[in-house]
Amino acid sequence: MTNDIAGIKKADVILIIGSDTSAAHPVIAARIKQAVRDGKTKLIVIDPKKITIADYADIYASHRPGTDVAVLNCLMHEILKNGWEDKEYIQNRLEGFEEFKAEVMKDIYSPEYVEKISGVPAETLRAIAKLFGTAKTASLYYAMGITQHTTGTDNVWSTANLQMICGNLGVEGGGVNPLRGQSNVQGACDMGGLPNVYPGYQKVTDAKAQAKFEKAWNCKLDNKVGITVTEMFDAMYDGKLKGLYVMGENPYLSDPDQNHIIKAMETIDFMVVQDLFMTETAAYADVILPAAAYAEKEGHVTNTERRVQKSNKVIDPPKGVKADWEIIQLIANAMGSDWNYQSPRDITKEINLLTPQYAGITWERVGRNGLQWPCPTTDHPGTPYLHKGKFARGKGLLKPIPFQEANELPDEEYPLILTTGRVLQQFHTGTMSRKTEGLNNLAGPMVMISVYDAEKMGISNSEVVKIATRRGEIEAPAFVTKRIQPGVIYIPFHYSEAPANRLTNSAIDPVAKIPEYKVCAAKVKKTN
Repeated sequence: MTNDIAGIKKADVILIIGSDTSAAHPVIAARIKQAVRDGKTKLIVIDPKKITIADYADIYASHRPGTDVAVLNCLMHEILKNGWEDKEYIQNRLEGFEEFKAEVMKDIYSPEYVEKISGVPAETLRAIAKLFGTAKTASLYYAMGITQHTTGTDNVWSTANLQMICGNLGVEGGGVNPLRGQSNVQGACDMGGLPNVYPGYQKVTDAKAQAKFEKAWNCKLDNKVGITVTEMFDAMYDGKLKGLYVMGENPYLSDPDQNHIIKAMETIDFMVVQDLFMTETAAYADVILPAAAYAEKEGHVTNTERRVQKSNKVIDPPKGVKADWEIIQLIANAMGSDWNYQSPRDITKEINLLTPQYAGITWERVGRNGLQWPCPTTDHPGTPYLHKGKFARGKGLLKPIPFQEANELPDEEYPLILTTGRVLQQFHTGTMSRKTEGLNNLAGPMVMISVYDAEKMGISNSEVVKIATRRGEIEAPAFVTKRIQPGVIYIPFHYSEAPANRLTNSAIDPVAKIPEYKVCAAKVKKTN
């Protein structure tokens, strides 16, 4: 997130696209609802489903999954056509404007044409463009409904283009604000949990960064970019990757094309799973390492607004259970290393030395409220919002993004679009939340289907139906509702008894390598 949660109430207009905010990020959703209720903030929601937070929106638009670039380019087309862009901001802080403008001003991004692509009425697209484009300060929030596409990188860049031409980056209450999917995803990325960077996003291909970490860690490092999770399972399936170490993940349920994932795990020579509970993935492991829960260890997490927060130990873990860092150190030393961290404080000191954004976030300074990076010195207060005055690269780069269709579209055999996501009552693959019977009673497996499609197929509410794609099939009760558009079905991915990711497409974005969880061709039929 370029901006902070506190700034939500300072936006004149908020646009949510590709985020079921109430279900997946309820605390932030509550802040947005509060800002709307207070009367200052207008809300726009663009989503294939009429999600709960859409009930608070001044404008709601239901677009076809996979048409985000077309919709966003259309909004920018209208903004430029009407002169609502921030001309001074474009002149002083951006580059690449003419090339970008040449793309978005094409006739294919006119509201009438984009209505045919997206299903959003032309007058609604115009109304959104006017409300957003004329706002003094507007913020944009998105989640995995934007990123989990074969065009995910294009989608993200389009959100940045929109906010740049409107002058909404580097201002309080504005920004491009991706909502992270789990509690410490941001921190994991910051600490180098990506295949192309060391901690602090220092590139592994940078000779200076490599030398810096080789000296600090007293070892030789490889400067080759690694592979992502989806690529790992392809390599396992092909016999090129022989060993896997899984920490706090459950790819059996969370990764696309489940049958492919299972075959890959059956093919591999050796797999370790480190987790709190026995998971569906752990059933395939050769070794299972029990890890301490959040209340059984101390350390830091970095949340979605870049805030580093302290996690305090409340109780001792069960006998034989250790914190993740201790387990990793024991394995490293058993393999010939000589790591000697005595506590999370030692690790924090190393982070302060090697990660510029975290240099001033010392163990002692974090306190009850935390600090937001970048925080380069111990007297720096932290940074609530990024890009104030100038961008890290100097000028912001506008990039022309042409619309491309999703990898797999409906056809005669599979006439529906399947999209997936979360429900409020369960978390991710349910490793923890499904241990709570009350939550299971509140929400179980289902397939959301429009009243129109259900009536056409003779399907009644709660009737168990079969959902199939080219990769497999599952059964789930039908949830017949007016909140989803005809031609689209939605399945939450939490449930092992009706695993949505048995059906999803493993085609990936060529840059980010993220799978296309949000669009694939499907069919629904009665079970009798």
